[in-house]
Amino acid sequence: MASNLLKIICIFFLISMFSVQVLSVVEECGEEEDDSCIDKKKALPLKIIAIVSILVTSMIGVSLPLVTRSIPALSPEGNLFVIVKCFAGGIILGTGFMHVLPDSFDMLSSSCLKENPWHKFPFTGFVAMLSAIITLMVDSMATSIYTKKNRNGVLPESQGDQEMAVVNNGHSHGHHHGFKLDVDGSQLLRYRVIAMVLELGIIVHSVVIGLSLGASNNTCTIKGLVAALCFHQMFEGMGLGGCILQAEYKLMKKAIMAFFFSVTTPFGIALGLALSTTYKENSPRALITVGLLNASSAGLLVYMALVDLLASDFMGKKLQGSIKLQIKSYVAVLLGAGGMSLMAKWA
Repeated sequence: MASNLLKIICIFFLISMFSVQVLSVVEECGEEEDDSCIDKKKALPLKIIAIVSILVTSMIGVSLPLVTRSIPALSPEGNLFVIVKCFAGGIILGTGFMHVLPDSFDMLSSSCLKENPWHKFPFTGFVAMLSAIITLMVDSMATSIYTKKNRNGVLPESQGDQEMAVVNNGHSHGHHHGFKLDVDGSQLLRYRVIAMVLELGIIVHSVVIGLSLGASNNTCTIKGLVAALCFHQMFEGMGLGGCILQAEYKLMKKAIMAFFFSVTTPFGIALGLALSTTYKENSPRALITVGLLNASSAGLLVYMALVDLLASDFMGKKLQGSIKLQIKSYVAVLLGAGGMSLMAKWA
């Protein structure tokens, strides 16, 4: 657990240092925003409200699935949990396609960038494709490593008697019972890899959108953006919280993962606020860096939503055994993706 915490802290530090280098550029390009909307004094309280409100809604969103064990109707074994998880998967898919990817296209095709190479090659699609492939590699290799450790009798963080039985050096109590535990153990490892990789992608994405909001002094856009981001973070948190719940981590690790998800966007806003005096969102370096980060985040989110969240559920035994449940789940996916598509008008 300590090593994972150290890795996440290092990611925060690297993003902070990298952002300082990017946002220190003072070069201007393109048309300025409407002066009537630019008011630094009025923007400051809006940003403080944004930090508090987004922090609270993020905590609510990621915590809701973690308390569902006490509600029988929302237990991971129930149909309602599957439908809610599909809804959250649709939200993450919509985030990648309708929010992050278009932003990257806009930034990397900006007239502020040189014609060659930025207007000669589709960097957004290329980076998103590479990001999806790299995510596949990480997903596959991490699963192999954890599975190998499990076979050698080393179980990553466990909780409960069922998990302890999985790594009893292959000893089972009855043929059928032992086989079931082995399958559950392999699935548990997959859930843990999915939760960690998904959190990494969401952290990068959340810091970037927080950074943009914190550095902006446009009161006309901040007001609508705050409301949209609150809903965005809450529902995205529900998706991540569902993955954390299925991973069956210990309480401390659940709390750490929920905490880092909740503070990433407020952290980005605070960072952007600190750098707002030197930030020029249309400077070439800022456009290139944030555009590439968005493209890589989009590839990761789209892969995770389609492959690890939606495809794994729809091809699983539970949904394959019920056409009626499949239809409900597809409706949930469309509602989640549709809701995020609608929010793209403001955020």
